[in-house]
Amino acid sequence: MSIWTRITEALSALAQGEPLSAVFEHLRTPPKRSVAFAIAVIALGAKMAKADGQVTRDEVTAFREVFQIARGDEAGAARVFNLARQDVAGYDDYARRIRAMFGDDRGTLCDLMEGLFHIAMADGVYHPDEDRFLARVAGIFGLSDAQFAALRSRFVADAPPDPYAVLGVTPDTPLDEVRRAWRRQVRESHPDRMIARGVPREAVKLAEKRIIDINRAWEQVSGGRG
Repeated sequence: MSIWTRITEALSALAQGEPLSAVFEHLRTPPKRSVAFAIAVIALGAKMAKADGQVTRDEVTAFREVFQIARGDEAGAARVFNLARQDVAGYDDYARRIRAMFGDDRGTLCDLMEGLFHIAMADGVYHPDEDRFLARVAGIFGLSDAQFAALRSRFVADAPPDPYAVLGVTPDTPLDEVRRAWRRQVRESHPDRMIARGVPREAVKLAEKRIIDINRAWEQVSGGRG
């Protein structure tokens, strides 16, 4: 059974009147958490794609890239995305329920934010309304301003990424501690770790850019210190 079949089953429960909170509660545990993750990106991504006033083909394509949708699943994925895009519920309500579902699992919540940033940057323009949307969602998720700034610096090309921010350290952090932060982030970006957090196998591609950014940041810091 593909993830899109499981997602469709979950959304069918919503269509039949089951409260959203009950559906999310049902998806708390593995392997259903992967369905919850996908629904979260679908729901918030579809709403964010409208934040700048339009849903572009590039943004839909970016969503497809995050989940590496197989050809046989394309129709189901498009149906799910369109359902979420047409839903009149507010995105902040979705974000609060998603935060409640994943609790203090900052790793998964950051994974979600990466997927949203990827979609936001698909058309090459970072609209102020998208920035406000993402900052609001990050706040609801409980991410700090520094965590949001680190994510933003990796995706938005209005300034070179701060290598210290990418690694979650400060310029005065001893090099040994910076090295430990780098190695920890590389471990946390391993596909097995991500899948254990509930990230669908289809979305593990999210880690590819992250690992490149983390390694580049370490090279910049260690090279500069050397």
